[in-house]
Amino acid sequence: MGSSDPLLIYGATGYTGRLLARAAKSRGLRPVLCGRDEVRLAPFATDLGLEYRVARLDARLEEALRGIRVVLHAAGPFSSTCSPMVSACLRAGVHYLDLSGEVAAMEGVRQSDAQARERHVMLMPGVGFDVVPSDCLALHVARRGRGARRLAIGISGLEGISRGSFRTVAEGVGQTVSIRRRGELRGIPPGTLVRAFDYGQGPRPSIAVSWGDVCTAYYSTGIPDITVFCEAIPSFQMMLMANRCFGGMLATEAGHVWLEALARVMPQGPTEAQRAAGHGIIVAEAEDERGHCFQSRLRTPEVYTFTCTTGLAIVERVLAGDLEVGFQTPARVYGPDFILAFEGVSLEDLSAPEVSVNGHTWAAGPAGN
Repeated sequence: MGSSDPLLIYGATGYTGRLLARAAKSRGLRPVLCGRDEVRLAPFATDLGLEYRVARLDARLEEALRGIRVVLHAAGPFSSTCSPMVSACLRAGVHYLDLSGEVAAMEGVRQSDAQARERHVMLMPGVGFDVVPSDCLALHVARRGRGARRLAIGISGLEGISRGSFRTVAEGVGQTVSIRRRGELRGIPPGTLVRAFDYGQGPRPSIAVSWGDVCTAYYSTGIPDITVFCEAIPSFQMMLMANRCFGGMLATEAGHVWLEALARVMPQGPTEAQRAAGHGIIVAEAEDERGHCFQSRLRTPEVYTFTCTTGLAIVERVLAGDLEVGFQTPARVYGPDFILAFEGVSLEDLSAPEVSVNGHTWAAGPAGN
């Protein structure tokens, strides 16, 4: 077995963790694979010819970071897992990256900004599909229209989710949807905000959701009002209805036991063929105080495949010393054009759209450059 790179992938036996490990090896990287279940971890690492370390997310986690410069944290739900990993990275002086798209978890990471600067450590959550493409697109539209006060982001291409993503969604059952207004986070009832986005085949209804850009886009662009929407595909509408009708019950201990049992019988995630055929679409719209809108649309490869691509590209940047210490966002450090360097990505600037919010439609304002 060859020597390992100073990169540790935590959560390497999960669906996304396995994709990351294989993709890392194909890029010529030799990460150390880490997780808490040696029974699953050891044979997977051995098959790839990679080093592995067994560690739980507790006070001894720091021992697993010996000789490591960068951690790519892929074990969710991040609301439970990121705090102990961030703490261990700060103690060990290790740069922290994760795949979170959870607003509360990202804001929690930001609370360690001052300590990270003291330790000369970068903390960058959201280096996968959540939120690299949307963060870059948000900064792109913000720069198209200077002085933007409102940002709306629409996301399509989430038809297939992994067990881990389902568990993250299940954690949010019974909770409010996070949006940002006047720079502050607010919670609104699920289903309160509905509007249309054109993902390339005409306007499609989309529903406001808690998504990482409510955190990261604010720090990348400075725009004080931010809402993120997802296309209202049937499975998403069913989850929303269940949340409305049974959210209180599902949020109980018995409800979480039932949701966990449901997660265990789900497929681990999209198949290789499904990933090859899929793609993501993101639309970002910035509006200034005069009502002028600047809208752009980004197309990417399938979300799990692209998560590996962007996550490992940022890993390579950090290993090469291309980083800024403290809490950071992808677009702020690497710029809005970072996303355009990847194969299968295309960007289109759009004219001023007609906007439909909760059944009302109007012209959003003249287009501008």
